[in-house]
Amino acid sequence: MNKYLFALILPAITAFAAGAQTFEHIMTTDSLRWHKEGNVKISASPVADAIDADVESPIVTFKKWGTTFNEQDWKALCMLSRNEQDEILHNAFSPDGQLKLNMGRISMNANDYALSWFSCSDVQGDFDLKYFNIERDKLTIIPYIRAAQKYNPDMTFWMSPWSPPAWMKINNHYAVQSSKFSDMAPKLDRLLYCDDDRSDNEQVNPDKNLFPRRLAVQDYMIQSPRYLQCYADMFCRFIDLYAEQDINIGMIMYQNEAYSYTPYPGCPWTSEGILRFNMEYLAPTLRDKHPEVDLYLGTFNTNRYDHVKGLLEDPRMTSNIKGVGFQWEGGQILPRIRKEYPDYTYVSSESECGWGSFDWPAAEHTFHLINHYLGNGCSEYNNWNLILCDQGESAWGWRQNALIRVNSANRTFEYAPEYYSYRHYSSFIGNGAKILTTKASGDEKTPILIALTPDNKYVVVAGNFSDKPCSVSVKLNKKYLNVTLNPHSMNTFIQK
Repeated sequence: MNKYLFALILPAITAFAAGAQTFEHIMTTDSLRWHKEGNVKISASPVADAIDADVESPIVTFKKWGTTFNEQDWKALCMLSRNEQDEILHNAFSPDGQLKLNMGRISMNANDYALSWFSCSDVQGDFDLKYFNIERDKLTIIPYIRAAQKYNPDMTFWMSPWSPPAWMKINNHYAVQSSKFSDMAPKLDRLLYCDDDRSDNEQVNPDKNLFPRRLAVQDYMIQSPRYLQCYADMFCRFIDLYAEQDINIGMIMYQNEAYSYTPYPGCPWTSEGILRFNMEYLAPTLRDKHPEVDLYLGTFNTNRYDHVKGLLEDPRMTSNIKGVGFQWEGGQILPRIRKEYPDYTYVSSESECGWGSFDWPAAEHTFHLINHYLGNGCSEYNNWNLILCDQGESAWGWRQNALIRVNSANRTFEYAPEYYSYRHYSSFIGNGAKILTTKASGDEKTPILIALTPDNKYVVVAGNFSDKPCSVSVKLNKKYLNVTLNPHSMNTFIQK
């Protein structure tokens, strides 16, 4: 054991030896939110197969909890009174609040939870960026960020686009596929596959569990050098303009969900296009103009392992890319990718957003996701929408969940069950906490995570999503935390 690790572990062992062997228990169910159940004392022996807190080999050191600053969120928040807004912003962002969110994600140009189509450069052929601006963001996104910064001025930020400006794409539209929500001509849909129905290559895969089943056969971002360099320059100009607003972007990713072929803003890329833009244009431009900003590869929402591996095997990656972002189906291959490429930093770039149900099963699913991503080495976890109206419907006709729901008819709000999925983790596991051990949901439907805080306190987060009570034993040093978890409950145990 090295000296540093011993220095980390010794205080925790000493604390147990001195008698700090009581845990506070907090529980949430669908009908009982954030209930303090009392204290639990540790025991000399287990009552079930014990899960061991592995202090000698932590999975990862956790850093940040994030959320995304979207126009639809700002619209929902502005429906409430100033006092209600302050309550929500304090609970979400303040270091002494409930969620302790300390990182924000920003979209360059419109994303799927913008109020309408737009980009920062809507003038055709504006290669010198004379008309590039963030005036639209100053009406919505920047006021929202400033409202959060009031409660946490030390927030950090990262950025990714959903789509380049329409004039930089081969279909000359923000969307990828036509729908009743846009004026995109349906005949342009064929650009995605170019009528390529071959099944003998990776374009069409017989495995129904793969996403996407068919990969786009061409890049929607125009691949001429002039366009690619201009797009790289846009990233840097965006960083500059946000810095003028006292919002410093510290990390970027080239594209949100390059594998979703969407009726809302999106942009498919091929493997060749991804490598070309990131390695030959974005990385060197960023290094020249903003060397302080990290470039991550993502966001990966595909479970095509061979495809992702092929990108990471490019010899230029290690000198240009600091980390990798996974979300949605990409999380399925995270354990395997991280095992093969352990030197990158891994982040969960977006939690799954559901379908506008705002119900308890969505909370259980999100609780499991957090366990999965932290347990497989992600040092950051990003929520998607913090607050939405009604059924969370976008301008393009689909519904999503949020952590807080506003009733637009009477301008009231409620904390959704998923709010507590985050709170059970983020209230006690913050920057510098060591993720020690996790147990996935499994057949028992009991996801468990054990962490050690910077002040050497154990935190155990456990769910029981079965229909019966479940006994759990966690080994901490040479003692055992023995607890019975109520059916369909989320629980946190905090060492006192």
